[in-house]
Amino acid sequence: MGKLTYDSYLTADFDDRVLAHIQLVIGAKLRRGESFYFSWRDDPLTGGGRSTVWIHPGIALAYKYFGSKIPTLNREWVEALSLSANSATGLQVVAEPPSSTA
Repeated sequence: MGKLTYDSYLTADFDDRVLAHIQLVIGAKLRRGESFYFSWRDDPLTGGGRSTVWIHPGIALAYKYFGSKIPTLNREWVEALSLSANSATGLQVVAEPPSSTA
């Protein structure tokens, strides 16, 4: 289980595979200077609910992976996450579609 740290104070846990895909999508948008919302469901063990943050090039993000192996990326999932990030509601973790290259 990896961790995303936002602005040095807020952390969220994600599976390493999910985190790798999120990192790629966030990085692509930030390289273009784009700001956007990022929302996720909170773990029921921490109270449940949903969190949303404003992702901006001036706000520090850190990605910490549990495993040492880099997950294989699913291009279709990256595209689905990118579509979500480009919507008015911002990036939301969507289910991984089957990979057409598998």
